[in-house]
Amino acid sequence: MIAKMYAPTGGSIEYRGRDIQTINKKADLMHYREGVQMVWQDPFGSLNPTHNIFHHIARPLIIHKKVKPGNKKELQERVYDLLEQVGLIPPKETAEKFPHQLSGGQRQRVNLARNIAVGAEVVLADEPTSMLDVSIRAGVLNLMEEMKFEKQMSLLYITHDIATARYIAEDIAVMYVGHMVEWGDTDEVIANPQHPYTQLLISAVPDPSKSIHEKLKGNKGEIPLWTPESAGCPFAGRCQHATDRCKEQLPGVTQLSENHFVRCYLHEQ
Repeated sequence: MIAKMYAPTGGSIEYRGRDIQTINKKADLMHYREGVQMVWQDPFGSLNPTHNIFHHIARPLIIHKKVKPGNKKELQERVYDLLEQVGLIPPKETAEKFPHQLSGGQRQRVNLARNIAVGAEVVLADEPTSMLDVSIRAGVLNLMEEMKFEKQMSLLYITHDIATARYIAEDIAVMYVGHMVEWGDTDEVIANPQHPYTQLLISAVPDPSKSIHEKLKGNKGEIPLWTPESAGCPFAGRCQHATDRCKEQLPGVTQLSENHFVRCYLHEQ
C-alpha cells in the first residue's frame, strides 16, 4: 500500500502530511516515487535480464532528471559513483555486466544504488536478505545501515528474522495475521516481550544453549483464516493464556513504558 500498488481498505497513509491516496497527478506521483522507493525480496527477479547494470542505474537518474539531459559524461560518472558507493568495484566493469553475471547480494546492491540515485527518503525493504546466502547477508545489512545514517534515509524493514530486525531497526512492530500485537523500542521489545506471540517468536530463534527437545510454549493450532468479520484476538486460537473474552473482542492498546505497547488482556490496566 505504501508503494501505491494496492489501495487501503481503511484508514490512511500519510507522506509529508498528505494522504497518499490523494496523490494521483503525474507530477505528484513522480515526486512520491522519488521519495519512496523499494527493495524487493527476490534479487533475481527485480532486475531486467535484457539490460546491463549501467542501464538499471542510469534509468532512474534520467527519469527523475538527476543529470542534465544528453550529458553522457555526467551520466556515466554518476553511475560509476553510485556503484562505488554500494561497494560494486570496479564500477566500469560492473556497469557492463548483465544481472545473470552478478550474485544475489550484488544484485541487491544494484537495487540499493537505484534508491540512492533518486535521493529516496523512505525505502521499503521487503525481506531483502532472505534469499541471500548467510555469508553475504551481513554485507548487505551493513550497507543498509550505512545508507540509513549517511543518506538520512528511513528504512521500513519487513522480515521474519528477529536477529536482522534487531540489527537494523530502532523501533519494531510485531504483526500476526495483519494485526500489530506489540511494538516499540526494538531492544526493549526483544529483551522483554509481553505478547504471547512475540514470546513464541523469540523462543523459536535457535539457541545452542537449549535442548533440541525443548518444546515451544503456546505453539498449538493452525494460523487462522482472518476476515474483516472475524472477532477477538487473532492469536487466541494458539495462545495458552486465551480466555473466552480473547476470542470475542480484540484487546485495546496498553502502554507498558514510554515506547513499548501491546494488545493483550494480560496487560490490561
